[in-house]
Amino acid sequence: MYQEIIQGLSVPFIGTTAGAAMVFILRGSMTVRLQKILTGFAAGVMTAASFWSLLVPAIEQAEYLGKLAFLPAAIGFMIGVGFLLLLDYITPHMHMDQVEEGPRTGLKRTTKLILAVTLHNIPEGMAVGVVYAGWLYGDNQITAAAAFALALGIAIQNFPEGAIVAMPLRAEGMGKIKTFIYGTLSGIVEPIAGLITLVAAGYVVPVMPYLLSFAAGAMIYVVVEELIPEMSEGEHSNLGTVFFSLGFVLMMILDISFG
Repeated sequence: MYQEIIQGLSVPFIGTTAGAAMVFILRGSMTVRLQKILTGFAAGVMTAASFWSLLVPAIEQAEYLGKLAFLPAAIGFMIGVGFLLLLDYITPHMHMDQVEEGPRTGLKRTTKLILAVTLHNIPEGMAVGVVYAGWLYGDNQITAAAAFALALGIAIQNFPEGAIVAMPLRAEGMGKIKTFIYGTLSGIVEPIAGLITLVAAGYVVPVMPYLLSFAAGAMIYVVVEELIPEMSEGEHSNLGTVFFSLGFVLMMILDISFG
């Protein structure tokens, strides 16, 4: 059981690493077309995972509340959004469109890019951790296969995210090996966040619906705050929409097939 959990927590990190390795394959900076494709796909996977893997189980676990079964999911979701909003406010970072947010500091542009992706990876790690916690502590709505499906889905969307953070660093003039290392390290927060959430969930099993929806809210914040604007602004926005749909459908199929 514990081996499966370790594997599940590691899979998303492997996806990020594989994406960062694209610096050894792609030349120069990432084209607008490719960026729209990768961003849209990542947004679609995260949206579907938030609904099928997190919000639906959260509502199912609160069925004993009757008509108020939505309440834990609604509360947890909004707290998750608020948590990412707070991190966005207190952490200096820079989005892919070069817009800086958070406190003004003397950090390099490359550092702020890495911090932005690291922020995004926190809720993804939490999502995997809380789902595995649900399976570990005997939640009937969550199976090992469903937990792994979520981890795999996050890994799939982490591949483009790894490339999205690594390629701009390379374009800034950073060496390939250093770029790969930084791109990889941006994803290390996922297994760490997942493990912390997994351990913490063991002490708060009764509030599992809140934790599941908290992770969903945090992920949706990332999608709406950054990924959707990036995929829909400027030229080739239709590619972002198409690949958003493909990412959503793929994650939905994974969750339903293994759930």
